[in-house]
Amino acid sequence: MRIGVAATPEVAIPTMEWLLHSGHYLNLVISQPDRAAGRGLELKASPVSLWAIGKGIPLLRPESPSELIEALSDLDLVLTIGYGVLLPQEILDLPRHGFINLHFSLLPAYRGAAPVQRAIEHGESISGVTVFQLDKGMDTGPIYSSATLEIAPEWRTSELMEVLSTMGPQVVNEALTAIEKLIPPTPQAGSSSLAPKISKNEAKILWSDSARTTLNRIRAFFPAPVAWSLFRGDSFKITYAELSHASVNPGEIAVIDSDVVVGCGEGTAISLLTVVPAGKKEMNAKDWARGARLSRGELLG
Repeated sequence: MRIGVAATPEVAIPTMEWLLHSGHYLNLVISQPDRAAGRGLELKASPVSLWAIGKGIPLLRPESPSELIEALSDLDLVLTIGYGVLLPQEILDLPRHGFINLHFSLLPAYRGAAPVQRAIEHGESISGVTVFQLDKGMDTGPIYSSATLEIAPEWRTSELMEVLSTMGPQVVNEALTAIEKLIPPTPQAGSSSLAPKISKNEAKILWSDSARTTLNRIRAFFPAPVAWSLFRGDSFKITYAELSHASVNPGEIAVIDSDVVVGCGEGTAISLLTVVPAGKKEMNAKDWARGARLSRGELLG
């Protein structure tokens, strides 16, 4: 089949690499326009755009979906992976077999922009990937294929996303085979849930929450927007932590047997492993604590 891929993030690349050697034809890559990023606000291409340029594959970065009309009419199918743009039905109907989407959850659970983050935040032990037919709804189309994965308790969003991305080729291959054989997709069934995008304000830690809730949020919000609190009036990010058996007041920082412990609600606590103090790079929490010269009873929050 003549296939286009509409994608933006790095997690799309394993599936795109597979498509190059799959027996199908990757005729077009569509990604979001270059965006201003960094302190200098210089224009930066998406990881998928850079990949397409490096492979010499035709690349479109449309400002409007209407710019796709001419380019899609000659394709059999378009696969979307984290493209980040809702497309109108008249665009979805242009390729011979329409659009399919590789989604990083077991639909209908966690429909939306942040399925991996929300699954970890809510303490899920199982995740997976789903390929479904795109329609005008938010991740509501019928399913062609899926695969399940157990979430390791220490994984953050970055680690889980990396593993899920490697599962993409398998489920996309199954979906393409079904489409070629004219096997119809299956309507979604079961309880649905939403996975809205996470704001920076939402990532602020509430030390009255239990240690388990706090730890899940730290895991979920890495690498972006990163769970944070305040230390001496400045932003203080926590990138990696684990549960602690210590007893410390909520928000209080204590160094116990060389572990940097912070109290949480319900008489629980976490141990900080890596942190990002204001104006500094990520560092070991023990090194930070030594340099900070903590006072007894000092707080985060």
